[in-house]
Amino acid sequence: MAFKPQTLTPYLSARHYFGAEQRRHREAARLSLVQLAGIVNSSKSTLARIETAELMPPPDLPDRLDAAFGTDKHFHGLYELAKREAHPDQYRRFMDFEAQAEVVENFVAQAVPGLLQTKEYARALLSVQEALTPEQVDERVNARLSRQDRLRSAERPLRWAIIDEAVLRRSVGSAECMHKQLARLLEQVDTPDSKVQVLPFSSGPYSLMGGTLTLLTLPNGSAMAYEEGIRVGHLYEDRTSVKEWRRQYEVLRANALPPAASAELIRQAMEDHKPCDTPPN
Repeated sequence: MAFKPQTLTPYLSARHYFGAEQRRHREAARLSLVQLAGIVNSSKSTLARIETAELMPPPDLPDRLDAAFGTDKHFHGLYELAKREAHPDQYRRFMDFEAQAEVVENFVAQAVPGLLQTKEYARALLSVQEALTPEQVDERVNARLSRQDRLRSAERPLRWAIIDEAVLRRSVGSAECMHKQLARLLEQVDTPDSKVQVLPFSSGPYSLMGGTLTLLTLPNGSAMAYEEGIRVGHLYEDRTSVKEWRRQYEVLRANALPPAASAELIRQAMEDHKPCDTPPN
């Protein structure tokens, strides 16, 4: 029985259009999925699921497709639109602002901030959400990592992260996953464009316990605050609200350890999460 490719619906969303364009260019180049997979260093199943919009393209695929088909930034542009669809609607406006911000300041009480997460850590966090299918977890992981693309550009923002000590102590994923994540965090503690401070247990209770707060400053000087709970988030753009959130953030900053002491606490936590050596046979 001859194989019949699944009918595509390119105009349902940017993700569907991305998949349809991948198939259109692949067929125009007379390439099978296996052949294209070899060219772009992917797998046949991944490319097949992307063409039918079952899977969000991984962040590094669009540029490889553009290189393979000679399409300049065609797939890159489609991906920039499609990746926003992997997030809830109330989050997309915040993402647009984050992509423009000159300064990004985070406070997170329970997890490493998304801009600093490794792929393994992000997957371990998202996998505990029972409402998400494995495919949706893949989408969310890729979408989260795509937010980090700008951090490798010449126009990367200044990042300032304050994290509760609980973030260092709570195991997420395997010991290797946690150790690798803390090593990534340690690299960002005190660089020209990144600062990390730990709010120690000894500082006692504080107003944002259990919450998440992000402050963004745009090139024109305007600022906004995004406060997020377990299921909902709220973006504040009026000056009065942003000023109130800014005050709470500065109180946390004043009570957090300076970068050098924060780095030492992270190193101690890395020892607690150090993977066990495999005994020799």
